[in-house]
Amino acid sequence: MNLNEEQKKQVSGWIAEGLKLSDIQKRLEKEFGLKLTYLESRLLIDELKLVPKDAERPPQPKELSVQPPKAQKEAPALPGGVSLKVDTVTRPGAVVSGKVTFSDGNSAEWYLDQMGRLGLVPGQQGYRPSPADLQSFQEQLQLELQNFGL
Repeated sequence: MNLNEEQKKQVSGWIAEGLKLSDIQKRLEKEFGLKLTYLESRLLIDELKLVPKDAERPPQPKELSVQPPKAQKEAPALPGGVSLKVDTVTRPGAVVSGKVTFSDGNSAEWYLDQMGRLGLVPGQQGYRPSPADLQSFQEQLQLELQNFGL
């Protein structure tokens, strides 16, 4: 792909204008009669030691990364006798997980999935904690999640 000096200056001008590589490819064909593939156009631009300007991309949503604590962490029990633990190894499919023991001594595993849904898996089938215990659990969980930056 040999371009004369005038053509090289013109391609440089297109880059300076902020044209995308696909637009430059079309102009090469239209103005110079050079029908190039996208890859060949890219190689030509590289050969000329030109760098196309990147189009401004919309800001990407920040991904949350949760680093589990080094050891299993137990939150202090709030009134109601509910205690909460965060797992050191997160349950598969969850962002964060752990165990909770309610005031009546029953326990359950809990998890928060990637969609932000809270799941509770009781140790005893059919068990439902009292509304006061649930509220205490949710308050403790909220405090723990804030510690994780969630």
